[in-house]
Amino acid sequence: LADSHSLDSSRYSIVGADLRFSSDLEEKLKKHNLDIHLPTLLVAECVLVYMTPQQSANLLKWAASTFPVAMFINYEQVNMTDRFGQIMIENLQRRQCNLAGVEVCRSLDSQRERLLLNGWETARAIDMMKVYSFLPQADVKRIEGLEFLDEKELFEQLMQHYCICWASKDSSNL
Repeated sequence: LADSHSLDSSRYSIVGADLRFSSDLEEKLKKHNLDIHLPTLLVAECVLVYMTPQQSANLLKWAASTFPVAMFINYEQVNMTDRFGQIMIENLQRRQCNLAGVEVCRSLDSQRERLLLNGWETARAIDMMKVYSFLPQADVKRIEGLEFLDEKELFEQLMQHYCICWASKDSSNL
């Protein structure tokens, strides 16, 4: 079954919804028979930053209160108050791209606090440079050999301005 905003089969569903309105999202998910009692993974990739802090807070609260056992993973900008972050914001604004929620992207702590303040039991955040350091070094050397990186400082700055955050709640003690 397909329409202009969804694709549904017996094993997989893609649902389009405006995340600023959790009631719209919830209604569409119910139509696709989402079982909220199953452990659930929610992933956001550079999504929340385009919503106002209140809108993203509402979405996070809705998710935390809807799913008894869940994990939320968010990949997004961080450290946006330093000069590099300000240049990123200015470049996006020149393209008429407004980061309505950038104030929550001040630091790893602000990212983590957002999750905890909106109903998640545990939350962690690390920048992508830290993630890069966790990769197997043999693979990193092989990849760097394939793709010459002449601006290592720029790469490191960019990686320090994106993070991955994750939060969980587990009423079943899984």
